[in-house]
Amino acid sequence: MKRKIYATFLSCLMLINMFPLPALASSHREAPMIADDPLADNTDVYAFKSPNDPNKIVVIANYIPFQAPQGGPNYFHFSEDVRYEIHIDNNINTTGDDIIYRFNFKRQNEDPTTFFNIRLGKENLKTSYTVERSTNGGRRFSTILTKGVVPPPNIGPRSISSPVGLNAPDYNTLMTQAVKTANTGEKVFAGPVDDPFFVDLGGIFDLGDAPRQGPSRSQDGLKCMNVSTIAMEIDVSTLQKDHQSIRQCTSILDPNYVIGVWASASRQKISVLNDIRPTRADDRGYLFGDRDNNGVSHAGPWIQISRLGMPLTNEAVVPVGNKDLWNRLTPYQDLAYLSTFGNYFYNPELALYMDDAQFGGAVPAFAPLRIQKNSLGAFGFANGQNGLYGLKGNPALDGTALSEANFGGLLLPAANQPRSVDLWPIFHTGVPNLAPYQLATGKAGNPLAVGKPFINNFLPNGGDMLRLNMAVPATPRNSPDFSSEGLVKAAVLGLTDARFNTTTDIQFIPNMDGFPNGRRLEDDVTRIELQAVGGVVLAAIGLWYDDYIPASSLSPVTQQLVNVLTYSTGIEANDTTFKSGFPYVQAPWAGTRNCDCGTAPALRPGSTSYGKVNTSLGKGLNLSAPEVFMSTSPNPFVETTTIQYRVETPTQVTISVFDAQGKQVSVLVNKKQNAGTYTQTLNGKALGQGIYFVQISKNGEVKQTLRVVKG
Repeated sequence: MKRKIYATFLSCLMLINMFPLPALASSHREAPMIADDPLADNTDVYAFKSPNDPNKIVVIANYIPFQAPQGGPNYFHFSEDVRYEIHIDNNINTTGDDIIYRFNFKRQNEDPTTFFNIRLGKENLKTSYTVERSTNGGRRFSTILTKGVVPPPNIGPRSISSPVGLNAPDYNTLMTQAVKTANTGEKVFAGPVDDPFFVDLGGIFDLGDAPRQGPSRSQDGLKCMNVSTIAMEIDVSTLQKDHQSIRQCTSILDPNYVIGVWASASRQKISVLNDIRPTRADDRGYLFGDRDNNGVSHAGPWIQISRLGMPLTNEAVVPVGNKDLWNRLTPYQDLAYLSTFGNYFYNPELALYMDDAQFGGAVPAFAPLRIQKNSLGAFGFANGQNGLYGLKGNPALDGTALSEANFGGLLLPAANQPRSVDLWPIFHTGVPNLAPYQLATGKAGNPLAVGKPFINNFLPNGGDMLRLNMAVPATPRNSPDFSSEGLVKAAVLGLTDARFNTTTDIQFIPNMDGFPNGRRLEDDVTRIELQAVGGVVLAAIGLWYDDYIPASSLSPVTQQLVNVLTYSTGIEANDTTFKSGFPYVQAPWAGTRNCDCGTAPALRPGSTSYGKVNTSLGKGLNLSAPEVFMSTSPNPFVETTTIQYRVETPTQVTISVFDAQGKQVSVLVNKKQNAGTYTQTLNGKALGQGIYFVQISKNGEVKQTLRVVKG
């Protein structure tokens, strides 16, 4: 038997090597072709309500990944040959983009006689830009900003602040001076900054080892790396489809204030390498080559070669064979390519590594993430299961988003597409404020009932975009409730906090403005998306994990839910701070900085490697916090499994084992125990193969039940 298990494990590893885990680096070098063209590579898009002005939206598009700050003498820069664009969709009744911002860059040699980038007040090469805007889907553009200035690379203090360099007070002064206002009111910044994305690239590339399981500690793979940013601060009334201000919204979830945001990079179809001949001489007679075309000329139509909306889509969802195709499409073509890309969301590859019946055992770092396969005893969301499709056409769906009269054709398209109800809308349509997409608060155990509203960013006329409801207020960055867990944290507060879970009325819950309702710089999108693949959104709306037994006295806050909520990749924050005002991204790292790669991982204050979760529950949901916590490993098991449990206060503890028919087969513990953590072995040699339930009681009251499988 042991030999068989070992062979199965080796088979899992072979399969993972054949189909390697994608690198969760947002969209840094995410596709084969764009990896060879870094100047056109979209890395991240952010869109969030300004924390300083409720009338403003901040949109940030980053390009050119993995910029080592020491990368001289020719530093990374925006390309003169690439068209960089930010796209806005704000109207379900129009086809394609409603607003487009286009950036064109130009570089100038101020002193071609030196190999230094900066010397004696001059830059080599100095970059400027113009901004154009279209409000009719790209049919006509008008120039709204000329002579925009890109700050130079942050080479070091002599180049930036000394009399032999630019003699600037400091680099932040150069950034402030580079912020411009367009003639249509938008505030604009373009230039190098610290890369705000954070992830343990080394662990993720190492077959999904995040958080790392061995002695090596997790490291931010983008630590001390820079990126080129285009940042804009735009009035809500400019982006809202009817040019209404924030004061005119009907609620904080007003559907008329939803926008979709994505960014792209394009090149002209034809490029020709030309001969470079000396064309001019300086006052000493030295000849210099022509810089006007840099030896390359371009012609033909512009072709999109990179795009980005939701983080990690092309990185972690689309397989390598279709990554280049995905980069060429617009979000408005995604539905036309549904037969190509749809199943990557309906049955995502990552879910295979969160399922013990598939390859979950081969990726131990994902052990806390396990998908509902028998939620409420009826609904399975593992790859190949039916999800909620068995309810299609059922009167129970009437009035919900899943009814045929609403969006059932989009959200329940076919059998064996279980994640069409959660992952698909998160990435491709947004989520409407309709049942079942409301928190389980007030649902009385029925996930299809009306519950507590917490999101409405539904804009179903496109595909992969970052969708933001601009009516939702910003969570103050100094609030004790502010969390990098975004909408997941809002859901936890809406379910468990007495400030929010005593009513089903619409009210602002902190972090409702977080990812995936837009994306803030602080949001830990890698963690949130892995939790989402692990079914956390399904649990939030009342489709609880398998270790919850319906019609029992148990809390839905089961060990499996706690495992998912406390999962961490090991890196939970950026390697530096963010600015308190526009452009919010931090100044780029200097080329003279010594970056210590041996420092501790960026965990949020007070957290452990797996984070913490507040399990104290308020009134209104008829839940109680578990006063004991229990877990088993391994699960499934063959001969024995170890049960670990924690007791918060001195109490009488009973741990019993039941078979699938509810018959008690063993009592493992029955005694009074002091507060502490204990282990107990379940010897399954006398048990037949199948499903068993381990139940822990405090003073005779059942507190938790775990489902275990004897193989």
